[in-house]
Amino acid sequence: MSKILIRGAKVLGGEPQDVLIDGETIAQVGTGLSAEGAEVVEAGGKVLLPGLVDLHTHLREPGREDSETVLTGTRAAASGGYTAVFAMANTFPVADTAGVVEQVWRLGREHGYCDVQPIGAVTVGLEGRKLAELGAMHESAAGVTVFSDDGKCVDDAVIMRRALEYVKAFGGVVAQHAQEPRLTEGAQMNEGVVSAELGLGGWPAVAEESIIARDVLLAEHVGSRVHICHLSTAGSVEIVRWAKSRGIDVTAEVTPHHLLLTDELVRTYDPVYKVNPPLRTERDVRALREALADGTIDIVATDHAPHPHEDKDCEWAAAAMGMVGLETALSVVQATMVDTGLLDWAGVADRMSAAPARIGRATGHGRPVSAGEPANLTLLDTAYRGQVDPAGFASRSRNTPYEGRELPGRVTHTWLRGKATLVDGKLT
Repeated sequence: MSKILIRGAKVLGGEPQDVLIDGETIAQVGTGLSAEGAEVVEAGGKVLLPGLVDLHTHLREPGREDSETVLTGTRAAASGGYTAVFAMANTFPVADTAGVVEQVWRLGREHGYCDVQPIGAVTVGLEGRKLAELGAMHESAAGVTVFSDDGKCVDDAVIMRRALEYVKAFGGVVAQHAQEPRLTEGAQMNEGVVSAELGLGGWPAVAEESIIARDVLLAEHVGSRVHICHLSTAGSVEIVRWAKSRGIDVTAEVTPHHLLLTDELVRTYDPVYKVNPPLRTERDVRALREALADGTIDIVATDHAPHPHEDKDCEWAAAAMGMVGLETALSVVQATMVDTGLLDWAGVADRMSAAPARIGRATGHGRPVSAGEPANLTLLDTAYRGQVDPAGFASRSRNTPYEGRELPGRVTHTWLRGKATLVDGKLT
């Protein structure tokens, strides 16, 4: 079994230590470690984190392999420091049966760049009318625990209640895309000053907030778990904070782009900034950062949404919504949360590894960097500064909002159960 000695790494941003990997497991953590025949990785000054876990990724396979595949998506994940991703159900066919989720799960196992945990649809065909085979998907080889109609809201309160009741039986969670459909008909961007000036259909904050308010009350009523996808407004933060103060079992995520970008960018009319939910105001961005820092928002999730060039290289109204994010997420979090002093690296490890693994029941991930734990690790050069160049992405798609923008930090190594998937910034 292979041995790897990571020498002088700042574990979770702390004092330099050595980490010895033996096979699939961390064997020792300390100073002055040695191991005969071990491969040595000189990590002086770099930060070592547990492998990142993304609770919200779109891998597009089956059905939209022109955008992404499980192979290219997991290669992108490894490049960004991820060792596990949860694949959303809005594929073609929809992942609403045991057969489809098992297909995605097996593709992940075959390719091996990171673990892939499928998310099952809440309703058949994402149509919001009839519950999908939740129990069968959970009992399948994929062992689905997270269910979401992401891309569409489960707007029927009765269906949402039934889903919450159903998943409670096996400790599952419903991840809600909070968007009241009637309030967002024809919406193109955040409703506010900029939308009024540009004459684009507005997407009001209340369309998100009203669904969150309803769903936390439903979760309380049935005693189940609800997770809020890509929370984006200051008002949503206050609702989640209130719900947690009541003891309601709610968790929430924020995307990297909602931590950094605002609706002012829509003035360019560049469809790369078109996303669901839309980019919000500076006030919202500040509230999201503060909520992530204080734990009201539990995790960072990428909502990695790849699209082929033709779906973005068009007029704003016709463009698809979404941005790729797996390969830039850690850099954006460093820029917005660490370099600003809002979070330390231990906090990043919690928000981007431990907490998402806990919410999604990702066994073996999000574990401490200590002896006896699985060797799922990522090494980050925090001193690096460089411009984002999508031409070098591992993802099949290039729809990043950060092209040409300077961001800090670069993932140099990723290990999945002791096997290197990324070495010196290059995929193995």
